[in-house]
Amino acid sequence: MTRPGKDEKDPHDERQMWWWLAYFLFGIHIVAFVMIYAVMHAPK
Repeated sequence: MTRPGKDEKDPHDERQMWWWLAYFLFGIHIVAFVMIYAVMHAPK
């Protein structure tokens, strides 16, 4: 995908990577909160 004579990365790819990282971390927190809620409200 890289064009010859261009060593630095495309800023669009880096921005896309940051968005992927943000969604990934957000999703992990959602799963963690759901699991904590399930454990705290589990029937004894």
